[in-house]
Amino acid sequence: MTNKLKVAIIGAGGIAQAVHIPNYLKCSDRIEIVAICDVVPEKARELASEVKAPYAFSDYVEMFNMVEIDAVSICTPNKFHYPATMAAIEAGCHVLCEKPPAMTVEEAAEMAEAAEKAGKILTYGFHYRHAPEVEALKRFIDHDELGEIYAANVRAMRRRGIPGWGVFTNKELQGGGPLIDIGVHMLDTALYLMGYPEPDTVFGVTYQKLGKQKGVGLMGPWDWENFTIEDMARGMITFKNGASILLDSAFAANVEKHDEMNVTLMGDKGGADVFPLKIYQEKHDVLIDTTPSHLPVKGHHELEIERFVDACLSGTPTISNGKEGVFLQQIINGLYESAEKGEAVKIESIIKV
Repeated sequence: MTNKLKVAIIGAGGIAQAVHIPNYLKCSDRIEIVAICDVVPEKARELASEVKAPYAFSDYVEMFNMVEIDAVSICTPNKFHYPATMAAIEAGCHVLCEKPPAMTVEEAAEMAEAAEKAGKILTYGFHYRHAPEVEALKRFIDHDELGEIYAANVRAMRRRGIPGWGVFTNKELQGGGPLIDIGVHMLDTALYLMGYPEPDTVFGVTYQKLGKQKGVGLMGPWDWENFTIEDMARGMITFKNGASILLDSAFAANVEKHDEMNVTLMGDKGGADVFPLKIYQEKHDVLIDTTPSHLPVKGHHELEIERFVDACLSGTPTISNGKEGVFLQQIINGLYESAEKGEAVKIESIIKV
């Protein structure tokens, strides 16, 4: 037992119960969940009892002072990612923080710098990086099958997919809507496959057309009277290496598909759609499309947790890190700032790690 990684969960909501805890339990030969923390004490106690964690807390500072912990999953609303991460790093813990990194660029940068200084892992819940389609395409890219990837399209669109639970429609707690919740996943996937180029300029627009009225809710009825986020965001990002991304993200839009999450890449030797994976090339004077006949089926979340545990125990690098988190936060916040100002926003270089 003493050789196992001691894990704590901060935030006892849906993502902790449905994703983090079940997949930690699949690594039970190497980890022990020692504590659950939630601002609602009853939730913390109930979940701790369910997973047989010996401790339950409503204050993570108290938890860190009282319990020996090696690694933490942070599963709180976005507003609390920064303080919980900083407290965990200060307590000597590795951190897997749910996306997005934080509410501001400054917070994301401080988180990255603190982890670097402490020599601790800071990684984020970008589970699509662990998807078999992404892993396969990354191998093609690493072998120069697409060449220079100079353009990408990102789509995270729902027809009527406003979450009818949690705080997803509360801007104060989340920082935004579909852009920061589902758009961030496909944006991170594109950036990862493109080698995470440094952003240069962003231009964004946001809309609030459908969320503030009653309607069909494919993810349950939402609180339309207290809807404070955008229901759709669009943007263009340019990078210092000359590449660009066009982005569309919506919780509710009048489109055909109920749910679409995809990335399209365009390179000078080939292109690709990621979900489902199809690669487009010209070879031997022929235009060809390549699709895999088999891909592994292990779950994205399972691999994410498994690899975080591996990294904590062995010191192997994670595929998502604090520096990339800062770039991503710069883009997200830049798009929101641009939408508010009605003009393009220049991204300043602030990376120190």
